[in-house]
Amino acid sequence: MLPRHFASSEPCATLFAAVAAAVSASVSLPAAAVQLGPPPGAVLSIEKLSAIDDFIDGEVAAGRIPGAIVLIQRHGKPVYFKCFGKRDVEKGTPMTADAIFPIHSVTKTITSVAAMMLVDRGRISLDDPVSKYIPSFAGMKVGVEKKDELGRPVLDLVPLRRPINIEDLLLQTSGLTYGFYGEGLVKAAYDGIYLGDFDNAGFVERLSKLPLAEQPRTLWDYGHSTDVVGRVIEVVSGQSLYQFEKTNLLDPLGMTTTKFFLTDPAERARYAQPLARDRHVERNSLDVTRWESGGGGMVSTIADFARYGQMLLNGGTLDGKTYLRSAAFAAMTTDHIGTGSGVARNYFYYPGDGFGFGYGFGVRTDPGNAVPPPPGSFGEIKWDGATGVYIVVDRAQDMFFVLMEDSPSGRMHVEVTLKKLIYDAFEK
Repeated sequence: MLPRHFASSEPCATLFAAVAAAVSASVSLPAAAVQLGPPPGAVLSIEKLSAIDDFIDGEVAAGRIPGAIVLIQRHGKPVYFKCFGKRDVEKGTPMTADAIFPIHSVTKTITSVAAMMLVDRGRISLDDPVSKYIPSFAGMKVGVEKKDELGRPVLDLVPLRRPINIEDLLLQTSGLTYGFYGEGLVKAAYDGIYLGDFDNAGFVERLSKLPLAEQPRTLWDYGHSTDVVGRVIEVVSGQSLYQFEKTNLLDPLGMTTTKFFLTDPAERARYAQPLARDRHVERNSLDVTRWESGGGGMVSTIADFARYGQMLLNGGTLDGKTYLRSAAFAAMTTDHIGTGSGVARNYFYYPGDGFGFGYGFGVRTDPGNAVPPPPGSFGEIKWDGATGVYIVVDRAQDMFFVLMEDSPSGRMHVEVTLKKLIYDAFEK
């Protein structure tokens, strides 16, 4: 079970000594055929990890982030756990271990796990057309930007070469996009999609009336695909997305604070607030009351993600319970958009250098183009969200780490630097 340290409302700085005392000795793991980064079983220096303290304390002191929580877990036990800064800068509330964070796009990983549970049970198939569950998707078309006789840009709507299927949604290759990055008429068509009150059924009907940005399985295009996965789960299960996830995944894992809505005043009081300049993320988590966005709507805690991360590190199991069988987990954490897949990448390829993409996770496939290569291991999986919740699962090192922060403007520097500091702490 989860150590009590992760569920405490005490300021986190007072808890680190107790967590550090629980660290076990390093255990050797089988060597990988191809090595990137430290060899399996390499010693992780607790002393060197103290560089994380200096870095994040500096980010807080400089006013770049309000606060953060970092957990590193290896061989089933925490090796580093600390909170920094404030949960609410304006009120002067210190960061606490029970702080609740919006996880935004990390929600996609949970929705994808839930969908793969249905695949694993034979309830849906990866090659099922989405229109089998959402009939309005049968009529979707691709918007191709052209010029009219006066040279003005117009959209020509062309038929799909083949139907969008479930795997397209999980791979972010359905042609559905987001309207808040990039330019063009298709992107502009997505403006206003969040206006008003709606649920998943209503939202996918809105999407079905919009043009796709490209043909299915031709470009990795970050967008509303996982929101549609959430609606498919509802149709197949006969439950709301949250009720299905709560019954089949969240409650069994002990992720009792991971949810779409915060209605309890005591929980709302624990919500980690961003800096004033960052209070612009669309559809603040505290304001949503109906839409269970499978692509970005959940909130969670470090305690819940300690459970989730360990389940992923174990390959789909935890405490004797199997959430995904080995074949389903392997499919989920394998790159499906690499050479020969026909899937292109553009400037907005968010998995990043050296990563492919599985079903909901970036998957490390090669060292990448940077010199030296970004830290990590072949086969590691990862994802992050718009405000800085970030999870990396490195099975080669029997390790995962989680960063929780609510800092849209400061998150990328923290994520990149934190990962480097963690891998720099391995003894050479």
